[in-house]
Amino acid sequence: MKTSLKYIVVLVLLIGFVSCQNNSRPNYQYMPNMYESVGYETYQESDAFANGVEAQLPAEGTIPRGDFMPYEIDDTTEGYDFAKANLTSPLDSTQIDYAEGKVLYDIYCGICHGTKGNGKGKLVEREKILGVPSYDARPITTGSIYHVIYYGINSMGSYANQLNENERWQVVAYVEKLKADLEK
Repeated sequence: MKTSLKYIVVLVLLIGFVSCQNNSRPNYQYMPNMYESVGYETYQESDAFANGVEAQLPAEGTIPRGDFMPYEIDDTTEGYDFAKANLTSPLDSTQIDYAEGKVLYDIYCGICHGTKGNGKGKLVEREKILGVPSYDARPITTGSIYHVIYYGINSMGSYANQLNENERWQVVAYVEKLKADLEK
């Protein structure tokens, strides 16, 4: 008798909860602005800022979060020449990791430049791109390699977004190693 009474009480409670539900009106929301926020368009007009536009420039002198250092040499022929003559690696010999450099080089550079730096990558062999010279066939320096990785040159695009600063310097060190191996 007691168990049947328990079942009846549970059944009455369930029926009570279900019967009070009203699907025609929405439930209560805690902090509804978080659920239904106003979506601003980037360049829409706004009274929130003095210039009347939502999009704002970052505060002067700020740099993005993460592993980022500004590279202040211009993407010009003069900038390339300056980098080639003056830019040196901030890494000392204990910080260079040729294994990491090789992995990054194989991912980003080897497809065109070849795994040995001889200009015979898969895309060159398949004649998808032409004119990729061997590293030993041109006068490259630490600065010129970094500058080209950062900005790109000719049909080679920039890899500044794919590689952070340390990774770029690791690739530079590995390219210099490949060049030295080719010159032997």
